[in-house]
Amino acid sequence: MENFLILAIAMLATGCVAGVMAGLFGIGGGIVIVPVLEFTLGTLGVDPAIRMHVAVATSLATIIPTSISSARAHHQRQAVDLEIVKRWAFFVLVGALAGTWIAAQVHSRVLAMIFATLALLIALKMIFLPQSRNLTEEVPRGPLMPLIPTAIGGLSSMMGIGGGTFSVMTLTLFNQPIHRAVGTAALLGLVISLPGTIGFILAGWSDARLPPGSFGYVSLIGFALIAPTTVLAAPIGAKIAHSFSEKRLSMFFGAFLVLAAARLFYRAFV
Repeated sequence: MENFLILAIAMLATGCVAGVMAGLFGIGGGIVIVPVLEFTLGTLGVDPAIRMHVAVATSLATIIPTSISSARAHHQRQAVDLEIVKRWAFFVLVGALAGTWIAAQVHSRVLAMIFATLALLIALKMIFLPQSRNLTEEVPRGPLMPLIPTAIGGLSSMMGIGGGTFSVMTLTLFNQPIHRAVGTAALLGLVISLPGTIGFILAGWSDARLPPGSFGYVSLIGFALIAPTTVLAAPIGAKIAHSFSEKRLSMFFGAFLVLAAARLFYRAFV
């Protein structure tokens, strides 16, 4: 009972920190939750070999209701490009399933290195290239085009994120308006998070090293407490964010990702 109570308090704290950070930097989900949750699980003594698996899986689970709510709201404002979703959904799904399978096979240390590397690349982009030029006038078609949504699904499920970071960045490079890119990414996030969560549940079903209250690699306590707490705490971060310029905010977010990546690199090699 004591372990459950400690875990519950830790998950509430994770939700609060992640919510403030998400509201502050205007980006939700795993790119904030995963490093915070991984640190929290470390302080609770969860086996290092599965720590990132639990963090990634729980993050993906919390993204499911968020994606549904966000996509519905954007669709009501006609900000979801259903044509792109139809063209990309299958490949995003394939990528998400492949990414989940790969992540479940590797040691937590390898998963931490993958997350840290991608987070660092995103951080460098946020710091040095906050505004990018368009690559094309519209979303391109062609035989190689499926590689892009497949990569988005695979990398996102391995990182425990809903894909917004990669999807929005990619769609805006293809000359899509930012609001439409965000709305489309929200629906694609459901295509990533749902199969990804199911995959991590199956992969960790009989692992004896899991913390209390786990459903496969998904922490049910984390799912129940992080998602609503994040939603409640996000407005605090959003309020703080409005006191900064867009460029400075982008640089602060990049700095946060650099710190998160540095810590994960340190944990992977030490």
